[in-house]
Amino acid sequence: MTAVFLPSRPSGTVEAPPSKSMAHRALIAAALANEQSVVDHLDMSDDIRATIDCLRALGAEITFSGDICIVDGHGLFPAKGGAVLPCRESASTLRFLIPLALTTDKDISFTGSTRLFFRPLGIYAEICREQGLLFRLDDNQLTVKGRLRPGKYAVPGNVSSQFISGLCFALPRLDGDSEVEIIPPVESAPYLEMTLQMLARCGTRIRREDNRLLIPGRQRFSPFSYTVEGDWTNAAYLEALGCESGDVRVTGLEHSSVQGDRIYPALFDALCKDAPVIDLANCPDLGPVLFALAAFWHGGVFTGIRRLRMKESDRIAAMAEELTKFGARMRIGTDTVTVLPSALHAPSEKLCGHGDHRVVMALSVPASVLGGTIRGAEAVNKSFPGYFDVLRELGVKCATVDET
Repeated sequence: MTAVFLPSRPSGTVEAPPSKSMAHRALIAAALANEQSVVDHLDMSDDIRATIDCLRALGAEITFSGDICIVDGHGLFPAKGGAVLPCRESASTLRFLIPLALTTDKDISFTGSTRLFFRPLGIYAEICREQGLLFRLDDNQLTVKGRLRPGKYAVPGNVSSQFISGLCFALPRLDGDSEVEIIPPVESAPYLEMTLQMLARCGTRIRREDNRLLIPGRQRFSPFSYTVEGDWTNAAYLEALGCESGDVRVTGLEHSSVQGDRIYPALFDALCKDAPVIDLANCPDLGPVLFALAAFWHGGVFTGIRRLRMKESDRIAAMAEELTKFGARMRIGTDTVTVLPSALHAPSEKLCGHGDHRVVMALSVPASVLGGTIRGAEAVNKSFPGYFDVLRELGVKCATVDET
């Protein structure tokens, strides 16, 4: 799909879409309970569909009544044989469910895109090697088999918090107590807090002592009802559309949320006033839109950017390539990106979405003001399928057409 933008002046008030991150966690926690749970206010993005399809493949019954999702896990996992789990491009789905698959002693295979299996999985591979469990990666399929053992786990904290979250879903189900040591530096810490908050909602006990998680075994997950809170990450991309007009407001956000990207208003304010130094270690998904705003305003220096290279695209290279088409200038270091003040203009060539929802949404910020054409715009379906409808609601002159 191609998105064609004409110069616009976005303005208005819109409601934040549901948090994809919290929805993943709620669906998995609900599927682990032995009775029905209710998860309301889901946005059926490609990633959420992947989690639902995988949970169904593992034996969960998931039905819908209007906008309400009813989840009955029946203890999860098929009684006989194995299962194939279609993760598509969802790293959260894959990394959250691998440890759970390793509580079954069944052949469980995960399928997905080439880029998905390019993203790091070595932490789980090493755990399986140490415990003598099967971990076989062939092309676009990963197969695991065996039973995790309770005990002590040491996990690097600077690769992805999703590995730690995955263990937090699985270890309470084992027959003994476990401990997870998070080896510093710890990045994306708010995402782990989101997992712990959701597990507490279903009665799972995990005690955190600094960088240690103490996890009793033999726990049962209790059913619950949950309305998915607003998504601070997607809200940031919407509010950035008002970078020139200053007149876009997003509602429906919990200010007590543990989502790390709730920091975006302060970061936007800093970029508007000066060329600040911003650490992205705990909010990497804000990187693309912050690069775009820095190019519009006074520039900025961004640190803690290493993991942006391991997302749906290499987001540093992708944003540097595409923002250059607007006249922006970026200097890229080992763990630093510097965006220099520049006079932006409408791009003379088409923009590329690089198969990455965050890149497409970030590029739509300058494109909505200056004009431009983004190819591969369907990538937004991964997290925000209604994105372009919301843009038009805000007065952005944007048309989407199927690519041929």
